[in-house]
Amino acid sequence: MAARRSVDRTRTRRTASEEPVTETAASSSQGRPSPEMKQRKRNVFARIALFLRQVIAELRKVVTPTRGQWLNYTAVVLVFVVIMMLIVTGLDFAFFSAAKWVFVGTPAQ
Repeated sequence: MAARRSVDRTRTRRTASEEPVTETAASSSQGRPSPEMKQRKRNVFARIALFLRQVIAELRKVVTPTRGQWLNYTAVVLVFVVIMMLIVTGLDFAFFSAAKWVFVGTPAQ
């Protein structure tokens, strides 16, 4: 019975594939253009207008992160940068020490 309930819940959810799709250059192409389509090429202004309409349609799909997400992403990036700085600093010190040991040697006391 529990398995059936989970199946019923999945049926009621809307997936991303069910969302309305705007027509883009990739979705509207039907394979290779026919010879008559090559002759009927749009002028440069019509192509620019189509491009701008497609850009605006894609930008409307963008979801802006919330303040919490921005803070979380910022913290993750800062922590990653600090870790990478520590790794590079450690490697720099190790290579400097190795080069100093090879070329200068240990000082005689």
